[in-house]
Amino acid sequence: MNCPAPCPPHLARRRFLAGAAAWLTASRRRDAAAADEPVAAKSRLILLGTAGGPTPKPNRCAPAQVIVVNGVSYVIDCGNGVARQLVLAKLKLASIRNVFITHHHSDHNADYGNLLWLSWATDLAHRVDTYGPPPLQEMTRQFLAMNDVDIRTRMADEGRVALKDLIFPHELTSPGVVMQDDHVQVSAALVEHPPIQPAFAYRFDCPDRSIVISGDTRPSKNLVQLAQGADVLVHEVMHLPSLEQLIATEPNAKTLREHLLASHTTTEQVGRIATEAGVKTLVLSHFVPGGYPFLKDEVWLEAVRATYSGNLIVGHDLLEI
Repeated sequence: MNCPAPCPPHLARRRFLAGAAAWLTASRRRDAAAADEPVAAKSRLILLGTAGGPTPKPNRCAPAQVIVVNGVSYVIDCGNGVARQLVLAKLKLASIRNVFITHHHSDHNADYGNLLWLSWATDLAHRVDTYGPPPLQEMTRQFLAMNDVDIRTRMADEGRVALKDLIFPHELTSPGVVMQDDHVQVSAALVEHPPIQPAFAYRFDCPDRSIVISGDTRPSKNLVQLAQGADVLVHEVMHLPSLEQLIATEPNAKTLREHLLASHTTTEQVGRIATEAGVKTLVLSHFVPGGYPFLKDEVWLEAVRATYSGNLIVGHDLLEI
């Protein structure tokens, strides 16, 4: 029945309640439909150490990064101090499930064993799979043997499980998909970092984006192919104008100069690589020089901007991207 205006209060109240009930039912249906839709897990990329080279530096830690998806940590490279950097990043050491080594230079693998050992001495009590070039298995075995006294003591004194039963090293010699789980797919590409062979770059295809870690390399077609269309590329970088000043401080200047020029990527080259690969964000890391001479962010940005027009970030220790 149509009520003449104004409508009696009891009928107005009924209409109001009916409308509210209909709105609530529709809202609940929308919420239920949204709950059924898969939600992409947000990945976190944290630069744990951004220096280049094995010598300790006052302003940057040794090379390492971690990607975190759904509380699971994937560590890439293990430069000196990586365990402490993870703690400073407010990540639990027990969150580590996989460790990836790009190549066997000491600034990238010095704390490979220490990361696992110190995590085990903290709260790590589950399987960890590690990936990298040979001789990763022998390195793992020898590290455990070297620290056998401490490991056996802590097992007896603190009731810990055997560390050797938690570490599963996988040696990589060729490119392709190397690991896949519920959170990421990891692919490797062979890069050029003479005289070290093999050396790898890794691509992490996460639910929300793709992240590529270059490792150490001179300009590499394989890396460009691996990084095609990636959301983020973390790439090593060398500032050529500052190279002579850096080398002048080293006793093996001639040999070091030859290595750096043959094995690494200049600011101009890294910009071209990111442009050719069509990456959305380029993150500079593994800086050479990474300590002395000190270069301001603006110097790195200006040098790379000449060949790359996308989103450009100068990496710093513990920066989250």
